[in-house]
Amino acid sequence: MHDEYAILCERYPAPKCALDFANPLQLIIATVLSAQTTDKRVNTVTPELFARYPEAADLAAANPEDVEEIIHPLGFYRSKSKHLLGLAAALDERFGGRVPRTMDELVTLPGVGRKTANVVLGNAFGVPGFPVDTHVMRVTGRLRWRSDWRIAKSDPVAVEKEICACFPPEDWTDLSHRLIFHGRDVCHARKPDCDNCPLRETCPSFAIV
Repeated sequence: MHDEYAILCERYPAPKCALDFANPLQLIIATVLSAQTTDKRVNTVTPELFARYPEAADLAAANPEDVEEIIHPLGFYRSKSKHLLGLAAALDERFGGRVPRTMDELVTLPGVGRKTANVVLGNAFGVPGFPVDTHVMRVTGRLRWRSDWRIAKSDPVAVEKEICACFPPEDWTDLSHRLIFHGRDVCHARKPDCDNCPLRETCPSFAIV
């Protein structure tokens, strides 16, 4: 596991969040929007959204139809608009418009689960966090980094706990980034590019997925 991670560190020496943001509020909004779409697509709509609603109070008071129009290209725009307005209202009413810095507080916000909370903690506040998305699930499963790799739909919380137990906290955020990048670039869901994979010498799934 650690030898394979060393190779991923060489392949992705300076990983960072693919979502564009300037502050914790922008990151939590962008992360909520990223559900079931790509970070690249989210980055096409957030500049207008952030410019029109720079503070949580501004977004909380927004006309839902105006927000829907901005985020329409992302899909699921009605439900995402509802999540954003609820999130902004909760931040404004309960946290003075500021994004909280703890997992326990973050997951009480509308539309925010552990994955989103870990993204915010690790990338906005430098607090160790290990976001588990579909890429992380797929890559750790194919590499047999986790005990439940045979299960079609594993529990993300259990995966987070098991993988984090194998690495020091200071590695968690970059580890997640590197696994995500590897999943996007090489270890694709349907047709993984095994021939060009830097882990092909040790990957137990090489050429059989």
